Amino acid sequence: MLIFRQLIDQPSSTYTYLLGDSESGECILIDPVFEQANRDRALVSEIGLRLVATVDTHVHADHITGAWLLKQTLGSEIVLSRDSGADGGDRYVSQGDEISFGNRTLLVRSTPGHTDGCITLVIDDNSMAFTGDCLLIRGSGRTDFQQGSPDLMYESVRREIFSLPDTCLLYPGHDYRGLTASSVAEEKAFNPRLGGDIDLHDFSGYMKNLKLPHPKQIDRAVPANLKCGRPDTFDAQDTAPGWANLKYTFSGIWEIEAPSLEEVLPMVQVVDVREPSEYDGSLGRIKGSKLIPLDELMQRAGELDSNLPVVTVCRSGARSAQAVAHLTKAGFKKIANLSGGMLRWRDGGHSVEGGQD
Repeated sequence: MLIFRQLIDQPSSTYTYLLGDSESGECILIDPVFEQANRDRALVSEIGLRLVATVDTHVHADHITGAWLLKQTLGSEIVLSRDSGADGGDRYVSQGDEISFGNRTLLVRSTPGHTDGCITLVIDDNSMAFTGDCLLIRGSGRTDFQQGSPDLMYESVRREIFSLPDTCLLYPGHDYRGLTASSVAEEKAFNPRLGGDIDLHDFSGYMKNLKLPHPKQIDRAVPANLKCGRPDTFDAQDTAPGWANLKYTFSGIWEIEAPSLEEVLPMVQVVDVREPSEYDGSLGRIKGSKLIPLDELMQRAGELDSNLPVVTVCRSGARSAQAVAHLTKAGFKKIANLSGGMLRWRDGGHSVEGGQD
């Protein structure tokens, strides 16, 4: 079975796609974003997959790819177009090449026009295609910078995308209105730039008169992406806090397991967000923990030292996860949730004050 997830980076409106093969457990990521590497690693881990490759559809101008960072932490192969001009890739692909993950494959179709190295990726049964910044939902990528060419883009879309089955679903690299997918039939009929009876002259005139502002991130993003997202100075360990052995979850928070918390207990502030009756109840409490019920936390956050690590605790880990979100918004940087809460703490045989056997 094909495993599919569509993810978004809100600041750049970039879509990242995870495709996995349930039988082998292998997966790939299309167009990962540097700042979302923790999120992507968490998702791969939580659904029990192994990342074998990242594929960039082109050299992006609006965000930095996460390809290099994910390779450092997960060992994934970096794949991109032979015409991209980028250094640091492990595999460079061209028209007709296949990218495999388990028993599934993506077919590479060359679709220049936005950049010379733009590719569209088509799943093996022609049911899905990932168009990058070539064809967007009721739109198209820009052709006014890098190696942009209206002529090439028009030909790319007509030859390589509109030739797919009408039922093929199209997934773009971006959408600024929150739209998620389209189909070949829809874009052939309704795309205001490329659909219907629009010819090359129409399209070229349209694109040359868009008068769009210069991409805000282009001067930062393009040089980095020409190195597959490798920064000039960076330690992959910087992606994880160094004060404890933490795990980033797909829900967007750092968690600490009970044995790891016990190791750093003298150096952290443990905040128990249960109600007083629970704090003094049958599960007991962690020695030295501070009771601040969740509904009082924001009003009493000033009682905590924002320079010291904070670990939030509740019965099961649910309310304390919400506490992490609250304290993060309040400016706390070193913060984690106790995974499984007091239930898992006690099950692991860790010491408690009070409580019952």
